[in-house]
Formats: sequence, C-alpha cells, structure tokens
Amino acid sequence: MSKVSAENRMKAYLQKIAAGPKLSKNLTESEAEDALSLILDGKISQVRIAVFLIAARMKIETVPENIGYWRALQKRMTIKKIDLDKILQIADPFDGFQRIPYFGFYAIPVIAELGLPVYGHSALPLPPKFGITFEDLLVNHYQVKESGNSERRVKQILESKFGYINTADSLPDLENLRSIRTEIVKRPMLATLEKILMPLQAKGKNFLTTTYFHRGYEVSLTEIGKRSQFDRVIVGNGMEGTTLFGVHKEAKVFIQDGDAETQVDSLIYSEMYDEKTSKQIAESHEALKEIESKRETITELGESALKSGKGPAAVQIASQAACLTHLTEIFQSPQEGFDFAMEILESGSCYEYLMRWIEPLKP
Repeated sequence: MSKVSAENRMKAYLQKIAAGPKLSKNLTESEAEDALSLILDGKISQVRIAVFLIAARMKIETVPENIGYWRALQKRMTIKKIDLDKILQIADPFDGFQRIPYFGFYAIPVIAELGLPVYGHSALPLPPKFGITFEDLLVNHYQVKESGNSERRVKQILESKFGYINTADSLPDLENLRSIRTEIVKRPMLATLEKILMPLQAKGKNFLTTTYFHRGYEVSLTEIGKRSQFDRVIVGNGMEGTTLFGVHKEAKVFIQDGDAETQVDSLIYSEMYDEKTSKQIAESHEALKEIESKRETITELGESALKSGKGPAAVQIASQAACLTHLTEIFQSPQEGFDFAMEILESGSCYEYLMRWIEPLKP
C-alpha cells in the first residue's frame, strides 16, 4: 500500500465511499486507518479531505472503519504516564452544549474529592453547535492560556488529582483540522472518535466516561473500548449528549470492561436515589430549564455551588459526581455518593481547589 502515492490511495478510497447510496462500498479497517492517517499527516489536499470526511459520514461508518479511524488518531497521540493508582477521563461532546445549563466542569473537582482522580478532555468549541466546553470555560472565562501548557496541566492533575486536557496539546494533528471541520458544518466521524482517545494513563485503573447520541454509535465506541488501554469504558446517552446520565430521561449506559461482554444498564434518577434526593434532582432540573445556558450564567451558578452547596447547580453537580463514582465502583450506590458530594459542596473546599488549579495557568 505504501508504494502507491498518497493522492492515488486517497483517490481509491474516495471511489469506494463516495459513489452514492447504492454503489458506495465500505473500507477495510486498514484502509480507514490509512485514509485518516494521510489526512492527519497533511498529505492530502483540503478539497479531498473535506470530500472524504463528508462522504464517510453520509455513507455511515461501519464498526471496522471506525476502529481504523480511531487507530490513526490514537497512534498520533503520545500517552503521558501519570503516577496515580487510578484516573477517570470525562469526554463530553467537543462541540459543547447550549440548551440547558450543565455543570460538568464544576463536577470534576468534586469527583476528585470523592476519591477518584479525574480530568476533562475537550477542545475549544467545534461545529455544528459551537456550544460551551470545558476548554471554552477555561480559555474564554478564566483566561487560561489556550495551548502550550500541557506539561503544567499534567503536573497539576498529579498534584491536585483533577484537571483539564485539550486536543490542541494532546493531538495537534487533529486540532489542525478545525478550520475544515468548520467549513463542512456537519459532524464528521472525528466527533465520535475524539471522545475515546487516551492522552493520560494511570499506573493502575483507567476509566473513560463518554457519550453517544445517535443509536448505533455505542457499538463502535464499545468495540474500540475493547481494543483501547482503558480498563473500563462507560458510554451513555446523557442530557444533550453529556455525561449527565439519567436526569432528563432514562439513560441507556453501556459498560465495557476490557474485552469482556458489554454490560447494559438503564439509569433514571427516581430509581437511583431515595425519594427526597429524587425530588431535589427533578426540581433542580426543572429550574435550570428556565435559565439561559450562557457562559456567564454557567460560571456564576457553578462557582456559587462550589462555594456553598446551594442552588440547582449544586444538585446537578452532586448527582453527576454520584453517578460517575458509582459507575466506577467508588461507591456502592449513587445515593451514598450524592450525600458525600453534597457535604463536600457545602464545605466550600472545591471552589478554593479549582481557583488554585486555574491561577498558575493564566498568562
């Protein structure tokens, strides 16, 4: 395959996948890996890159194709080893959220305080939503330097047991496709696969929690999970595609432990928590639906929750922290995790921890 020029190989791949709904053919796993490798390595024209990304999504990717695309991405990411016994990566959609206020950014230090080191993996907002992401809050609200501080961020995750990583640092070849992704408007397969990459690896257990929106993509994500270095991959359909599971509706969650058979669970707050907590979660969610999801509102309510444990944001943060620490077996029940999370929020300690993490990263 390598003896054939990059342009001719891509031409052959396009002839297979861009022949219309009846004549298009699927790529093999190795062909898919090679195709995306050519794109990431900058060996293909911008026009052909755009055509390939659009054609691959319109055809609907097969599981082998997605595995191949993922291999191309993961092989270009240098995994940083971190001296922790365990760590959880939270990978919400990289195009962000925009409908209902979501406080996953502020749940991260709370999860760490519950005993599970954790980091968010994200990017500055991508199309089609251009919503709010972890990196958007860091850069555009807290004025953290956009890139070039990855070593410092990793060091602070080791010290604080929580933090945030971005693809500008973890995989620049992927970040280089930002402008073309903006031009093609619709989500390419990159939007699915960037959520299951591993930038950090603990010496013990490595967990990933991420999401799917369209039915069927959970299969690719769990199959990739089998081949990844994660010990457990948790894939669910949370609120607006985030890892807030079981609050807005019953969430189907797929748990992949290594190459074992995929476990399937259904999560809904009324069955996860006692009556009092369930009522709090329902009322908080209804209250947040009435609030405009803006960066300024998210940060104001999120910081208030970390300072005092008051308000609907605090309940959402506690429920997310409880759910994820239960799915990673830190707590036997979500209720136990929720009670501890509320105690932590009411103490105000996590606000200080978060500000201490952010301050050294400002220019």
